[in-house]
Amino acid sequence: MTNVEETLSSPFDFAGGEVLLVDKPLEWTSFDVVGKLRNSMKPQKIKVGHAGTLDPLATGLLIICTGKFTKRIDSFQAEDKEYTGVITLGTTTPSYDLETAVNQTFDYTHITEADIYETALRFAGELEQYPPAHSAIKIKGERVYEKARRGEDVELKARRIIINSFDIEKIEMPNLYFRISCSKGTYIRSIAHDFGKALGIGAHLSKLRRTKSGDFHVDDAWNLQDLIEKIKLHRTTIQQQQKNS
Repeated sequence: MTNVEETLSSPFDFAGGEVLLVDKPLEWTSFDVVGKLRNSMKPQKIKVGHAGTLDPLATGLLIICTGKFTKRIDSFQAEDKEYTGVITLGTTTPSYDLETAVNQTFDYTHITEADIYETALRFAGELEQYPPAHSAIKIKGERVYEKARRGEDVELKARRIIINSFDIEKIEMPNLYFRISCSKGTYIRSIAHDFGKALGIGAHLSKLRRTKSGDFHVDDAWNLQDLIEKIKLHRTTIQQQQKNS
């Protein structure tokens, strides 16, 4: 694993394989991060991939694999994940987050803290979850979010997920600050949407950050720009060594 604690005395071996932990910036797609890192490794043609998509409006841990270590992506993706975030009560959006505008509002003033904590208890263990229509799942070769954006009805099958823990850490109505540990394939946007439905008032996800994936933690992750600068310095060092040899 290569993280922020590594030093220049430990050179990168991108072709042989690296696992890079990146703190994905807000509004970047996971593919944006992969593309930026791949470009920074030129002129070498390095295979680069990520182990688990983060939505553009989410931040946090993104595991990047290079070279031969791209074969490990599936095993990294299979690991449980941990997230922190904010659920906003009383408003819904078609995408279940802030990617789309609010389409419904509800009165939430009658909801008590006891209601919230009691509802949170239902989101534990093995559950059936319907993914959002605004998701990257493919139906007949087309991403379902493309159908949703055209206003077409999308029917998705429920998926079995496991919620290891779901804690409401702070309540500042209408915002609920939470921490969740869950199995791969869990849509936190759907958790927020379903939480609002369970309360009878609607809700959407207004903030999300991935903090853990398996044994990897975001505290050990690179700032993206810092990592790019280090890769460029590494590349320059290698080129200079080749000139001097």
